[in-house]
Amino acid sequence: MKLAYSLRFKLSTFYLIIIVIPVLIISIIMPYYYQYLISKETEKLTESTLASLSNNINTYLDDLSRITIIPYLNENIMFALQQVASNQYETAEPYTQLMVNRALYESLPKYLQFTREDILSMIITTRNGSSFVHSRNSGTEVADYPYTEQDWYNRAKANNGKVTFIPTHVQDYITNSKPVQVFSVARLIKDPETQRPLAVIMADADMRAFEKIIKGIDLNNKSSIITIMDDRGDLFFSSKTLSASLREQIQDEPEVVKDGRDSYVVVSKVIQPSNWKLVVLLSKSEIAAKVHWMFTIGILFAVSGVCITFFLFFVLSRWILRPFQEMVRVMKQVERGHFDVRLQTHGQDEIALLGNAFNTMISKVNDLIDREYRAVLNQRNAEYRALQSQIQPHFLYNTLNGFIGLNRLGDRKTLEKAILSLSSMLRYTLDQADWSTLGEEFKFLEKYCHLQGMRFQERMTTHIHLDDTVSNYKIPKLLLQPLVENAIIHGLEASEHPCSIHISAHLEEQDGQAFLCISVKDDGAGFDMTKKKEKISVGLSNIQVRLKMAYPGSTFTIHSQVGQGTAVVIQIPKKEVTI
Repeated sequence: MKLAYSLRFKLSTFYLIIIVIPVLIISIIMPYYYQYLISKETEKLTESTLASLSNNINTYLDDLSRITIIPYLNENIMFALQQVASNQYETAEPYTQLMVNRALYESLPKYLQFTREDILSMIITTRNGSSFVHSRNSGTEVADYPYTEQDWYNRAKANNGKVTFIPTHVQDYITNSKPVQVFSVARLIKDPETQRPLAVIMADADMRAFEKIIKGIDLNNKSSIITIMDDRGDLFFSSKTLSASLREQIQDEPEVVKDGRDSYVVVSKVIQPSNWKLVVLLSKSEIAAKVHWMFTIGILFAVSGVCITFFLFFVLSRWILRPFQEMVRVMKQVERGHFDVRLQTHGQDEIALLGNAFNTMISKVNDLIDREYRAVLNQRNAEYRALQSQIQPHFLYNTLNGFIGLNRLGDRKTLEKAILSLSSMLRYTLDQADWSTLGEEFKFLEKYCHLQGMRFQERMTTHIHLDDTVSNYKIPKLLLQPLVENAIIHGLEASEHPCSIHISAHLEEQDGQAFLCISVKDDGAGFDMTKKKEKISVGLSNIQVRLKMAYPGSTFTIHSQVGQGTAVVIQIPKKEVTI
């Protein structure tokens, strides 16, 4: 039985579909699904957190931007800036110079008093390059510092009075004990009446202010990185050091970035009105770690579940299949003819009922064979022997007629040889065996043809060929002799010219199937195949009956033409021939 059709295979397939596949889905696929859900939920929570963080940063930047409008709040300061920016201070009257000095060196510092701890310094640079520095740490202005050539100065001028946020830079224009990293907010101060540029004011803020704002944000992702990009795409702030690769990747606003073995989900938010971008990098490995325990439990559940269910399946399938296997074993013994075997049944379930029915069937089949099959088989054997015995009188009659002819001719030596050949042939025909090999049958035909050749002399030529590969094939005994006998009687004797008889046996292939081909051909008188045969030779009729009884798939064909001879061909499928 093929494995694909066995009951065990079907039960195993059912087990895989019902048990194993769902367990694998629950234990392996579901954690991936939960990881996806957690990742999406983390992204949503991060987006809402970013919105709140963006509002806090926006509020902070608004507070910083208000510092840059302080000069507009005092007319004396604006007047002083106008005087300095227009180069009228040097040529002005002493009173005017006194008012300018009071405004810039007394009033302005009071207005710029550092009420916020994060403001480190204030710088006002006029259009003509004059600068006024006020530092929390009592630092002084660096001499001959080119303020008007700095990027923050030019950016403030380009914004034409709008607030400008300057990314992190070193405070190198103030003499301190060590350089300080700050970020700044700047604005161009213009004359309210003429709108002419007067000066640029810049406030420097401590970077720790952003750290305090971001430190209070809990993203539930310890490996996350919070960065702020300015309006030009430059990195303004980062909660952790960013590699050059990550800096390049986040410029293109991707959904996922990679840094070595770890990868990050990118969530971003634009901060108005500075047009900064707040970017959060969520570590995917940390998100995956949160569901790692689910994978572990899932695998343990899968392994234990499969082991338990497989054990139960093995026990159950063995309990179900054992009676069927025993039934198959008993059935094979019945096939071999052992009808006395019976199946041992236990219990009263459906399998036991099937076993009892199987035992009953064996008993009835045994009775049927005794009453019907054996009787039919005996009748068939009797008919088979009767058909075989019909050939022998014809053969003896014709052979004895040949002996009479030899006796009348007085050829005693030939007659003696003929009698010896006949005695050998009689021993072969009188053997009780119903079957013979092609090799033995062809030896018999050689003696028979030799015997007949003594009678017909030069009028008869015999050609016998047997392929060695088929010499051991079994055929019914004396199946071919009547064909040779008919060739002699109806072909050679009825012909006025010498004749030859060709006898052969070999294997040939037709349409992909092998056949044992046996042929008996003569070039004698022949007969007309188109005329209805009123008489059918008893020998030929017996041969056809015996051939069909022995080989149901065999064919028996006769081809004849008047004056050309007759050919008889027997084809037997190789798969039906026994060796």
